[in-house]
Amino acid sequence: MQNLEQHWMALWQRLGAQGNAKVIYNALIARYSEPHRAYHTLAHIGHCLDEFEQVRHLATNPDAVELALWYHDAIYDTKTKDSEERSAALAVEVTRNASLPDDFGQSVLNLITATKHTSVPTDPDVQLLVDVDLSILGQSEGKFDEYERQVRKEYEWVAEDAFVAGRSAILKSFLDRSTIYSTQFFRNKYEAQARANIARSLARLRA
Repeated sequence: MQNLEQHWMALWQRLGAQGNAKVIYNALIARYSEPHRAYHTLAHIGHCLDEFEQVRHLATNPDAVELALWYHDAIYDTKTKDSEERSAALAVEVTRNASLPDDFGQSVLNLITATKHTSVPTDPDVQLLVDVDLSILGQSEGKFDEYERQVRKEYEWVAEDAFVAGRSAILKSFLDRSTIYSTQFFRNKYEAQARANIARSLARLRA
């Protein structure tokens, strides 16, 4: 994603949002630049926005999906289990302060909380957002392995046995789905590679 700031400014303008877009952007940048992050950084947001551009035309409310992508990991704390909910609450606060409609804020909240990946999404926009977030699973072996290393770094405080158990459960939950991706676009693009990557990772974790 080239020039994230321009991308943000364009979204703010399309939304007709009130307030200083630059100040809010800088606050987001500060969050995604926190030192405890290794994967959940601006690079992840840029990648998500690139993936979304390819399917933007499929979204019912593309600007809500885009704003949700910007904020879905705004709060990221591996020692808690409510980062998604707190990120969603932050996004809603931003939409309210920007005088955007309440139903828009609610849509963004619903989109962000879906990135907990605890259930298979049914809403079409949620499906797109979740597939975008999971697109890392279908990258080349090298990119996927780097992602795995980055996730381990974010959980470096967790003992190896506990990490292996938790990570294995998460990865297996994706393999156990009939399809990892909910949309035909992402199934065609990433499903086979994602399954291969996850199977390889699980084998490595069990070794």
